[in-house]
Amino acid sequence: MFVKTRMTANPYTVTPQTRLPEAVELMEDKHVRHLPVVEDGRVVGVLAPSDIAAASPSQATTFSAGEITYLLAKLRVAKVMTRDPITISSDALLEEAAVLMRDNKIEMLPVVDDGTLVGVITESAILDAFIEVLGFRDPGTRFTIQAPDAPGVLSRLGAIAAKHGANIMHLAVYRGDGQHSTVLLGVNSRNTQQLEADAAAEGFEVLARLEND
Repeated sequence: MFVKTRMTANPYTVTPQTRLPEAVELMEDKHVRHLPVVEDGRVVGVLAPSDIAAASPSQATTFSAGEITYLLAKLRVAKVMTRDPITISSDALLEEAAVLMRDNKIEMLPVVDDGTLVGVITESAILDAFIEVLGFRDPGTRFTIQAPDAPGVLSRLGAIAAKHGANIMHLAVYRGDGQHSTVLLGVNSRNTQQLEADAAAEGFEVLARLEND
């Protein structure tokens, strides 16, 4: 799965000269937590909630409410944004975006192709993709199976599903202790009693079962 399949295209943006209250109002009105900062068509920064919080006076300040409002009204995005943000291309794998975001503890990446902003990819989008890949909400039956960690195991599971006319819609493997792995298997059928019986006879243990309409 590629970033371009999950990114938000044509995202809301601000410039370095945008006043901070205007940027905050845009974030609130459009229900976004991050804004790319663009100048002359190039991404030069990102405005995040942490940047805004760092720019806001603490409760211990001696400024009056009126003085604080005045100071914030004059503050430009350039003064508080995170400069030279990490970016990713639309043709990158979604897993690459997830690793970048996780390793750098960020919630959004600007998506840049040939120096131009084409979208943003967020933690929420990656979580949605994860849920979809694992088929948690899809119709059918989703099994969590303990299986031997050995060659040919997935082929055996596939043969059992095919024997009962069940189409495998989702498949994922979590490597275990070297002896066993946990296999997530999603099929399009809800009538799986015989399939489960045959899987058990082959040495597979169904640890959990989720049935969706």
